[in-house]
Amino acid sequence: MRIAITGATGMVGTALSQSLGADGHEVVAISRRPVPGGTAWNPERHEISVDALHGLDAVVHLAGASIAGARWSTERKRELRDSRVATTRWFAAILADLAPPPAVFISASAVGIYGNRGDTVLDEAASLGNDFLGRLGVDWEAAADPARHAGIRVVHPRFGMILSTTGGALAKLLPPFRLGLGGPIGNGKQWVSWIVLADVVSAIRHAIATASLAGPVNFTTANPLRSTDFAHALGHALHRPAVIPLPAIALRLAFGELADATLLASQRVMPTQLEQSGYRMLHPGIAGALDSLLA
Repeated sequence: MRIAITGATGMVGTALSQSLGADGHEVVAISRRPVPGGTAWNPERHEISVDALHGLDAVVHLAGASIAGARWSTERKRELRDSRVATTRWFAAILADLAPPPAVFISASAVGIYGNRGDTVLDEAASLGNDFLGRLGVDWEAAADPARHAGIRVVHPRFGMILSTTGGALAKLLPPFRLGLGGPIGNGKQWVSWIVLADVVSAIRHAIATASLAGPVNFTTANPLRSTDFAHALGHALHRPAVIPLPAIALRLAFGELADATLLASQRVMPTQLEQSGYRMLHPGIAGALDSLLA
């Protein structure tokens, strides 16, 4: 297959490109920094080589400014929206105009779309949040409508916390936990919905290949953990204590609204659509997942 990937130099994009390339697929990496076999783009200026998009079988759209990259000012929120909503709408329209268009458009989303939901069990049919991330997620997914209306099968992987030692939350947690300074975040009662990077890559490939899969798809394991339990599991995997909490007040002082919407938010998410489509997690349990990552 010939598959284009935006955000191809990020954590997920890099791993997915390597996996697809190893199996002989042609990967067209779309990024701001041109890579061999890829093409450059500038979404803000609506610049991309349309010629590079002809003959695609699938497109995986992962690009977007980091949610946790900086404190949320008004300007930062605008950047987060534009890098997701405006970019996706523009890119989806380009794909819709291709002749022939790709068969499938995997357009990223995230479990933040559900908002802070406490102990409520959330599958893809659950109501959506009305905070900043909830509204952003709704608009982000709707921005793919030009592709949908053109008959392209659109899948929205709603990513939970992606576990990897090469980036993301786990990579940031490892240094303090290895020093024995780790522990639960806030009161430790919030649910953490997680998935290992290897399963993200495998599930994206499953979504590309599974014609019956469309719309929102939760990319998490069926075993979310409370923050306290996640901290204890990571401490156990590292043979270190994990009892020093990170107080909510300190997080709010440091990060403001970002802290409540991400670090302190609770989403107990279930991967109903993935399971019903026949996907089976490579690492469904946290102990085995962390052992695999830290081996």
